[in-house]
Amino acid sequence: MFSGKSEELVRRLRRALIARQHVQVFKPMTDSRHPPELLVTRDNRELAAVTVADALELRAKLERGVQVVGVDEAQFFDEGLTELVMELADSGVRVIVAGLDQDYQRKPFGPMPQVLAVAEYVDKMHAVCIQCGGPAHYSQRIAGGEEQVQVGDTEDYEARCRNCYRPYKAN
Repeated sequence: MFSGKSEELVRRLRRALIARQHVQVFKPMTDSRHPPELLVTRDNRELAAVTVADALELRAKLERGVQVVGVDEAQFFDEGLTELVMELADSGVRVIVAGLDQDYQRKPFGPMPQVLAVAEYVDKMHAVCIQCGGPAHYSQRIAGGEEQVQVGDTEDYEARCRNCYRPYKAN
């Protein structure tokens, strides 16, 4: 979290739009922090998006002739996302995926490990550790329960480096 993944996704998709490519943007229904028809970054950049429940619905909402598909918050999708992005890429569609590879316990998160394994290019973004200022690799949960999926922001999570990360225990 807080590393600029969505900002980078929007930057790349805007370049495709400037190139007059047919772009579609998808986000999971699980992420309800912003209006369902918008992908909104931390610095308030917006792109029109389609909110879907899962990879099957994403597939159903793909438009004919799409050239670039962006997927935000991919960790919230089901395992079908990996197969779908492979099919799209194999058919010549450029697919750009943004998501967390690890949850707050530093365990693999959703379909991201499989998506990373089949990706041709991977850019791993790092936040700034809220404790020491170093590169942060982890999402430190600071409030809430112990379920894997807990949508939140600065009230629930902090960016932490390896040295500053502490296992979370719910009160």
